[in-house]
Amino acid sequence: MTVISLDGLPSSERALVPVSPARAVVLELAGLNDLELLEIFRSQPPGSPRRAAACEVLVSRHRGLVRSCARRYGRSPESAEDLMQVGYVGLVKAITRFSPEAGSNLAAYAQVTVSGELKRHFRDKRWHAHVARPVQELVAEVRAANAQLIQELGRTPAEADLVQYLGVTAAELREAERAEMAMAPWSLDAPLGHEPAGGTLADRIGGEDPAFELMLGMQAVAAHWAELPAREQAILVMRFYGDLTQSQIGARLGVSQMQVSRLLAHALGYLRSRVLGLPEPDAVLAVA
Repeated sequence: MTVISLDGLPSSERALVPVSPARAVVLELAGLNDLELLEIFRSQPPGSPRRAAACEVLVSRHRGLVRSCARRYGRSPESAEDLMQVGYVGLVKAITRFSPEAGSNLAAYAQVTVSGELKRHFRDKRWHAHVARPVQELVAEVRAANAQLIQELGRTPAEADLVQYLGVTAAELREAERAEMAMAPWSLDAPLGHEPAGGTLADRIGGEDPAFELMLGMQAVAAHWAELPAREQAILVMRFYGDLTQSQIGARLGVSQMQVSRLLAHALGYLRSRVLGLPEPDAVLAVA
């Protein structure tokens, strides 16, 4: 077993400690540059200790890049630890896919890959309602633009600042801002205050108004009310607003209870057919 000295400890407390073989390989490769480490990673078979060690050194070396990319999403509901884990997935993908022949360096390639992995995370896993992909991507761009403009302007950017910076319309920007609320909807059981008796969000939401359906029905009837003969209008008013019986209505109009019943049925059938869009019932013979 290899041993190394803990140079980070004070000289009076330095001690030799055992180091595992895997850790010894990491320490051996720590002095190599990115291209040398990438060559080891690509040339060694999966599961090889040297391949794993080369990847570990590269990940450790570019930890700051991951932190920088994740920091752009600092205002999201995700924890910093979760964002870093997503970023590390992107970094490992960059290490796996990077080709030195492309002409760029690993850091530049990894920044794009890590940022893409973070965007994909928000796009695919954080939305609680269906949001179009272009809008999801604009949400991430707006968040990053806010952070950048705050530093440049020394204040919270206005809508006009973001529109100009991102090259989008005001309507597109507002759509993205509304869509962002779909990422972390509030629970109806969420407490409104710190006190146990403070109630929940559901307590502040109004219930269904029992008179609402009645109001809609009355509006629908009113749209066809004038189409009824005057006598049928009078019968409906006396029956449903005056609460009179058919016999009482007949006495007031000077007709029989049977005639009132037929006129009432005709008026109700006509209004029902008009409101519901049904074929009109057969015309009732006029009652003298």
